[in-house]
This record gives sequence, C-alpha cells and structure tokens, in this order.
Amino acid sequence: MGWFSDVVAWVRSRIGGRPRPEPPPAGQLTSVDALVERMHEIDRALPAGDGVADFNRMYLRVTELVRDRLVEGWFSNPEFVTRLDLVFAGLYLDAVGTAAPDPSWAPLFACRREPGRVPIQFALAGMNAHINHDLPVAVVTTCRQLGLTPDSPGVEADYHRVNDLLASVQEQVRRSFLDGIALAVDEQYAGPVANLVSGWSIARARDAAWTNSRVLWSLEGVEPLRTDFLATLSRTVGMAGRYLLTPVADLA
Repeated sequence: MGWFSDVVAWVRSRIGGRPRPEPPPAGQLTSVDALVERMHEIDRALPAGDGVADFNRMYLRVTELVRDRLVEGWFSNPEFVTRLDLVFAGLYLDAVGTAAPDPSWAPLFACRREPGRVPIQFALAGMNAHINHDLPVAVVTTCRQLGLTPDSPGVEADYHRVNDLLASVQEQVRRSFLDGIALAVDEQYAGPVANLVSGWSIARARDAAWTNSRVLWSLEGVEPLRTDFLATLSRTVGMAGRYLLTPVADLA
C-alpha cells in the first residue's frame, strides 16, 4: 500500500494538507554561526583576484546580517528563516565544492580568474545564480524539511522580510563596488560597467524566485515537467550570468 500513501500525500499537498517533515541530508549545516565560519574559511582560502571571492565576501556580509536579525527576533518564524538560510547557502557550498557546477553557476566559475572584468560583475553573477536558480530550490526543500508549504502561515511574509533587509544594504553594497571601479579600470570603462550592472535588481530577482518556488512546489511529482523546468531555469540563469560577465576592459 506504499504507493497509495504516496498518492494521498501528493493530493493533500495540493489541497492544503500539511506534508510530513523530511529529515535534512547528512552534512547539512545546523547553525548560521557554522555557516558564517565556513564562508570565512572559503574567503581565507581563495586567492586575491578570484571572482568567486568577490561574491563570497558580499554573501558573507548578508549572511551575518540575517544572523543578527534572527538573534534580534526580527522574523515571525525564525525556524523557517534559519533553515532556509542553511539550505540556501548549502547550494552555494555545493557549487564551490564541485568540479562541474550547475549551468546557472558555470559562467562565474569559468571566468573567475579571467581578466577584463571588475569585482561587481563577479558579485552580481553569483547573486544571479544563487537567487534566480538556487533560491526556488531552497524554498521548496526547506518547506519539505519542516513539513510546511509556501502557503503556511509566516512563510511568504518572512521571505519578503528578507527582501526588506536586503533592500537596506543593496545600495551600500553596490556603491562599495562601484566606488572601486576607478581603481581597476580607466575612466572610459566606468560608464559601461555601471550600465551593465544597473539593470540587475535583488528585489526583482527575489520576486521572480518566489514565483518560481511556487511553480516548483506545484510540479512536485509531475515528471518530466519538473525536471524540464529546472533544466530550463538553469540554462536561462546561466545565460544571464554570461551577460553580466561580459568583458569591459583589458585589465591584464
């Protein structure tokens, strides 16, 4: 009767029933403090001029900010936000630790040491892969682990509270990179770099990721459509990453 139980669980997940929690996989980090330390280890290990380091440093700042807000009780469901933070970051750590990252990450890892690009391009290419591809996967995985759905009380509200948090630091992060462009490229290239990256928005990316989270949730058990959806998402996000990493100058 195992197949019947699976069918019942699948139907309940679509009519509002709370799914059964799934245990996290072995090796998943268990605290945000452990995650912060792991990201510091990556930062120390990466050489100067590595584009992955540019993204890692920015991501580390955001992760520390989320950790601080969790301690302050800023979220309505801290268990959900903590688990989402760990699952989400785990996908980045997987990309760092493999020789063949997902196509959404491939442009960043392929270009990480190539000249002609400035740090903000690498940072945004990492954000593009992590938010547009990894975040929908992380939302669905987190809901499964906690026995929640995207419609569970507090889930969407806390997701958007992270948006508010990121909005408070987005311009600061962007400006810190843009102010350093003059140190790396001639003035004639500053405009093209600013134009290249100005059209990318954290808020818009996260809004799209939430929509894709709901789509991915609704496709659970619907094969091959779910697999095709994820493969198309990977390729599309990878294409955007290649655009963000367009060379702008001879920096060799």
